[in-house]
Amino acid sequence: MNHSARVTRRIALFLLVLAALGSPAVGAPHAADPSQIFDKIEAMVPMRDGVRLNTEVYVPKDRREPLPILLTRTPYGLGHDDQGFHSFLSSSYAELAQEGFIFAFQDIRGRYKSEGQFVMLRNPRDQRHPKTIDEGTDTYDTIEWMLRHVPNHNGRVGILGISYGGWLTVMAMLEPHPALRAASEQASPADMWRGDDFHHNGAFRLSYGFEYCARMESSKTNFSFEFDQYDTFEWYLNLGPLSNANTQYFHGTLPTWNAFVEHPDYDAYWQKQAVPPYLKEIKVPNLNVAGWWDQEDFYGPFEIYATWEKSDRKRWNYFVSGPWNHGGWAKGDGRTLGRINFESDTAKFFREEVQAPWFAYWLKDKGSLPFEEALVFETGSNQWKRYDHWPPRDAIKRRLYFHADGRLSFDPPRDEGGQPFDTYISDPARPVPYRRRPVEPTYPFAGWPHWLVEDQRFVHMRPDVLSWESAPLAEDVTVAGSIVAHLYASTSGSDSDWIVKLIDVYPENYAPDPTMGGYQLMIANEVFRARYRQSFERPKPVVPNQVAEYRIDLHSTAHRFLRGHRIMVQVQSTWFPLIDRNPQKYVPNIFKAAGEDYQKATQRVFRSQRFPSNVEIAVQSN
Repeated sequence: MNHSARVTRRIALFLLVLAALGSPAVGAPHAADPSQIFDKIEAMVPMRDGVRLNTEVYVPKDRREPLPILLTRTPYGLGHDDQGFHSFLSSSYAELAQEGFIFAFQDIRGRYKSEGQFVMLRNPRDQRHPKTIDEGTDTYDTIEWMLRHVPNHNGRVGILGISYGGWLTVMAMLEPHPALRAASEQASPADMWRGDDFHHNGAFRLSYGFEYCARMESSKTNFSFEFDQYDTFEWYLNLGPLSNANTQYFHGTLPTWNAFVEHPDYDAYWQKQAVPPYLKEIKVPNLNVAGWWDQEDFYGPFEIYATWEKSDRKRWNYFVSGPWNHGGWAKGDGRTLGRINFESDTAKFFREEVQAPWFAYWLKDKGSLPFEEALVFETGSNQWKRYDHWPPRDAIKRRLYFHADGRLSFDPPRDEGGQPFDTYISDPARPVPYRRRPVEPTYPFAGWPHWLVEDQRFVHMRPDVLSWESAPLAEDVTVAGSIVAHLYASTSGSDSDWIVKLIDVYPENYAPDPTMGGYQLMIANEVFRARYRQSFERPKPVVPNQVAEYRIDLHSTAHRFLRGHRIMVQVQSTWFPLIDRNPQKYVPNIFKAAGEDYQKATQRVFRSQRFPSNVEIAVQSN
């Protein structure tokens, strides 16, 4: 179908939907005034333990047939427009509204207008005790109430949510109500110690963990911690050891911060909270959504998809990833992220051509599925790619090796005399910023949503950042799948952090946009805390000045390094204040370290035949 035909078809469908929903003006964009389209029901919905949850239901006024219900549960409050109607109806859910659904929104227990006690990421209940509650039972009870009290539904319910809402969606699928027929878990955390919001491989995500705990556990509504410095880089540096957070500010009142302090390692507390062990069988068709530059929960959606894929006999496990930051597919057109242009409206495409048809298929028996199993946006070439599995099975593993003089090559190193390593001094008192200063607070959002696509030249050539760079590529190199760094390194300390970044370096003369010449775009990255090199559960000191191999999973991507571009790898040991400062002297619990425990360390990254540091990528034929 050509472009003009697609446009004609979309206009026709749009007009029909507006008529079905009773729009006051045929041809008006989206649901500009939801109060003219929906009847609003407000209720305090009772749960099985008597707690009541604030719930809003929006039923289209002029519907020609019973409609399914789409439920969204959230800890962040129900935002409203000037008419008191949920703002999603004319923004994030506008395409779904055009398709035609009954919408329900709910404050989870203990947040905003809902009763009960809020527990951050409440553990799933022990199903052997049927009278216990969790977020899954609250969802079940809500669906049961809606089936009895919401008019003109067709008996089918879908659920979707982003971030915490994505996690709530997963919880709803563990013991699903029989009427729950479709779900879309979007950017859900899967493991808060191994790879999502609060830690990555045991390294604590300081600025986010500090500010999010204050936001969620200081009151029933969202709270913004008030910094007395605009540049939080300096504020966190002046905070000193992590123990000062409770001593000076929280005073033991925030349960999640206290959990950070008392559970620094991957113990039963974190293991019980992690999602994958609960994903025994997929019981509801799920559309799993991720963003390549998700600054909060990139690990989670991939882990959830991969775990359910192992037992997905019904082919109910679906996956989408696009060129978005955290939740970026739900708003705007998705044509750009920061200064990166993707040459099409990727977010709008997802909402119109993927999400709305997905729910229409499962909840209305309408149309067909928009792809077979996996749909990913390949950055660099800026194309959508469809696969029967993610990652694609035909990708070939290749290694990019570190060489002398900052060279990066697919050729393994050969010992040619001279120093077999590169070295730098890591100083916790002068850490490498994770983004260009000033570093504004996470809330309200400033630079936080876009930092992963920031030009890495702001740290390139710092004395405490090492870089290896390829020659200009003679042909495209397409990465489709996993990226793993194999770092052979030593430190003069007894603990260390290792941060590895894979970067696409634009040509100096970049014709599409000369201002992007030489841009260093980070494609993948991760941090690893050295004390966990052998076990996440049982940390051990590093032997000073002894070479160790660190296998650092940089996760997966779909990116084409174009001909004429260069591939770069950067290695550093601080990433502040995104990651807390490692004292670089082993202490049993960094949350209880003293100021004098923080010390400089000499870092060495080896690049010899015996210790061939490299980054392994999954390469697909172009």
